[in-house]
Amino acid sequence: MGAQNEIRVAPDVMIRLVRAMFERAGCSGTEAACIAERLTGANLRGHDSHGVIRVPRYLEWAESGRQKIGQTIEIVMENDVMAILDGNYGFGQSIGEQTIDLGLKKVKQHGLALTALQNSGHLGRIGDWAERAAEAGVASLHMVNVRGSLLVAPFGSRERRMGTSPFCIGIPVAGQDPVVHDFATSTVAEGKALVALRGGKPLPEGSLIDADGSLTSDPRPLYGDVPEGKAPMPYEGPGALTAFGGHKGSGLNFMMEMMAGALTGSGCAGGPDEPERRRFCNGMLSIFIDTEKFDGQDSMAEEIKSYIAFVKSARTADGHSEVLVPGENERRVMAERQATGLPLAEAAWSDILAAARKLGFTETEIATLTAA
Repeated sequence: MGAQNEIRVAPDVMIRLVRAMFERAGCSGTEAACIAERLTGANLRGHDSHGVIRVPRYLEWAESGRQKIGQTIEIVMENDVMAILDGNYGFGQSIGEQTIDLGLKKVKQHGLALTALQNSGHLGRIGDWAERAAEAGVASLHMVNVRGSLLVAPFGSRERRMGTSPFCIGIPVAGQDPVVHDFATSTVAEGKALVALRGGKPLPEGSLIDADGSLTSDPRPLYGDVPEGKAPMPYEGPGALTAFGGHKGSGLNFMMEMMAGALTGSGCAGGPDEPERRRFCNGMLSIFIDTEKFDGQDSMAEEIKSYIAFVKSARTADGHSEVLVPGENERRVMAERQATGLPLAEAAWSDILAAARKLGFTETEIATLTAA
């Protein structure tokens, strides 16, 4: 499936439109802005899978009660250095921010902190949370699972048993941008399959496995036939995503379920005694380390900068023009898209506008919101 014609939407236009849509859906101005800015921010960094393509789906989830508007974290258990938190199925863009800020408060007091978040709505791009911590001089690790999301086939299988289970590490570097590595433990995130389905960037071969056990790059086995006017849902098809890196990635995916699902109390992707899928939510185990407690003389930053230069000095392999380190490509994409706009497949943009009309926006209102 090749990419369709693209359009470009200015980031400020996208934020304005998406914020208005979520306000119309019942969110406060603050919550709507948080959702709009974080979804648009994902597109700005090239993570289209976790960006505005999810707007129609989020709105359907809010309408059905799968995600709840206006929620705050509930403290289940807390001591000086850790907290178990319940997100009450609130929008992850807000719940995630509240969780990280509590972790940062604790780590600045004690040097080390841990939060265990259960029952959050979709947390979006996990790199947001590592970047927020890094801005405060805090290194962080984030292990995430998706209860009720059976999308990924374990290594050696053709049947869904796992979610995409992201893993993220962020390291602050004094005087320059942080180093952030954020990735799904599936070959591609489900959102990338959604982007490809709606006419965006095609997937690598072997990203999915179909019902017959054949590897493919076609996203349609994940979604099945999508009815007109409905947001594509990845639970309708007979196929599955594959885990990255064969048995190693599959094993890492499994451990995300242990740490972010079982340990947090949020629950794993599925269970053998449940005929229906568990209610969707994200669990996230986050560990925070105040680097100032380790590094009073900035030696850590100098060591990181030196190692980055050492890695980038390696001779390139055939087909590659340079060696990149984590986060470098995202910064380049962000600079380019801030200047030229967010690239969207026409189908994805049409889906967003259709969702706006469903909320009752008139063509005049849409034209005003999308005016440059």
